[in-house]
Amino acid sequence: MSSANVDMGIIFLIQTSTGILGNSTLLCFYSFLLFSGHTVRPTDLILGQLVLANSMVLFTRGVPQTVACFGWKPFLDDVGCKLAFYLHRVGRGVSLSTTCLLSVFQALKLCTNYFQSFGIQIQSPRCISFCCVLLWVLHLFINIIVPLNMTQLVDSKNVSVMRKNFGYCSAPVLDKLTAGLHAVLFSLFDVMTLGIMCWASGSMVLALHRHRQRVQHIHSHSLSSRPSHEARATRTILILVSSFILFNSIASIFTFCFSFVNPGHRVVQTSLLASLCFPTLSSFLLISTDSRISQFCFSCWQRQQYIC
Repeated sequence: MSSANVDMGIIFLIQTSTGILGNSTLLCFYSFLLFSGHTVRPTDLILGQLVLANSMVLFTRGVPQTVACFGWKPFLDDVGCKLAFYLHRVGRGVSLSTTCLLSVFQALKLCTNYFQSFGIQIQSPRCISFCCVLLWVLHLFINIIVPLNMTQLVDSKNVSVMRKNFGYCSAPVLDKLTAGLHAVLFSLFDVMTLGIMCWASGSMVLALHRHRQRVQHIHSHSLSSRPSHEARATRTILILVSSFILFNSIASIFTFCFSFVNPGHRVVQTSLLASLCFPTLSSFLLISTDSRISQFCFSCWQRQQYIC
């Protein structure tokens, strides 16, 4: 085991464990809101799904890659490889679609003058729940071909040049026609979703700009409190969308190239490192911008102190 692999293993370990910690905190918080009878915001349902999808990404790619970097292999058989890559693709797709849904929801909420009738309907918890379930079904179906060719990596030093080495699993290098069809299939949906997110983000920026112009002469704090809350929520979503587009665009470029060539092991690690940045950082962004989460964590800590 080379020192370079150990260094990458430490990086993946820090990134993955930090991301799992942040997302676990959010999962506990949103589960507490859902099952305790507290008032749930419409965006809480969407954010809860985003956190769950990000957790899947970290567990199915971050954890195996960390283990592989430290040389603990073989640890996944053929079934494990197929399941890990399938769940990773589903989690990544749901994360992408949920981020898009979140940005569209906030854009419709702000642009009530243009989408009032539709905006009222989409704020319904039933409508949001239906959209969330639909996204899971969609990506479970779209990615069903992903695990077909994934196999266990027995010895990384003896992997054929006709197979891609992912560090703990391998897949065949497809011919150009099949690789092109796969690349189009997986990239087309990503490009469409990213385009919708860019449109929604532009709409939110425009709506905030117009709102700021309208309230410049309003000096009453009571009248400006609600718009201020919506502005903070919109800025948080814009940061989420921007970070997702940045990190996943880099990973998508690598993934598109992987469809045609057999990449080096370090290139695969760099691509995965970029794709795991959003699931890790987004959880702490949500924790830092939602005061309810800090209050929840503080109350849990106080209760623990009282029990002890």
